[in-house]
Amino acid sequence: MLLADFNAAPAVEAAATARVWANVPAWADAVAAGRPYASVDALTAYAGALAAQWTPAELEQALAHHPRIGARVTGADAEAAASRREQASMATAGDDVTAAMAAGNAAYEERFGRVFLIRAAGRAPAEMLAELHRRLENDPDTEVREATAQLAEIAMLRLGDTIVDDTVPPEDRE
Repeated sequence: MLLADFNAAPAVEAAATARVWANVPAWADAVAAGRPYASVDALTAYAGALAAQWTPAELEQALAHHPRIGARVTGADAEAAASRREQASMATAGDDVTAAMAAGNAAYEERFGRVFLIRAAGRAPAEMLAELHRRLENDPDTEVREATAQLAEIAMLRLGDTIVDDTVPPEDRE
């Protein structure tokens, strides 16, 4: 989607786009209300600044339907498609890593009451498993901060994958 199209979209459509990045309705509405953005960098900076203020309740809300790392992602919507792309490396995981991830997910959910969240894009299965084991040692407040930071990283990556900066000449785009 071009930045100009995001800027021109009806507010409900812009907020729906932002909810794919992170399913935090108040945040998505605020990102939509902040339009127009002069650049993707401006959009990212604003969305990131708002994400830095997410509360534990907003984290819980965003994770209510989030898939487990290593579990088969179902659904045909944009959020499910993004999760499938981000977790693609888990398809290459060995049976031992897959089993350890499932056991770790269960331990995490028992300890913290929500799914384990990590920015999976660009990470190998063993790296995600090591992070899961490390984070199981966190106290609840520290883990809320880490999970919220991971949600923000995911949101900013999804934003960058969704919005094309039409203010930058095509030959200068990454």
